[in-house]
Amino acid sequence: MIYSDIAITAFAIAVMADLFLFKTSMLTRPAFWTSYAIILPFQFLTNWWLTSRNIVMYSPDAIVGLRFFSAPAEDVLFGFALVLSVMALWEFWGRRGMQRH
Repeated sequence: MIYSDIAITAFAIAVMADLFLFKTSMLTRPAFWTSYAIILPFQFLTNWWLTSRNIVMYSPDAIVGLRFFSAPAEDVLFGFALVLSVMALWEFWGRRGMQRH
């Protein structure tokens, strides 16, 4: 499996988990999109720094080739999946903790 496949799979799993497994519906909330808008520039900055200095390198055969600020598009998908998953789990576990009290 190449990096593109992993990033797309992670993105799809995160979206499905948010909407159907955890039922947190983070994707429908303005607070999620505001948070993501705050996080994204820092992701771009970090990815740019790592990739432009060849600290992290990607095989051209493993990525689609589209880049944002020197980082492959797959990093954006993977980062989105991570942010969504963490926020959905935080909300899910928070709700479960509230029910126990």
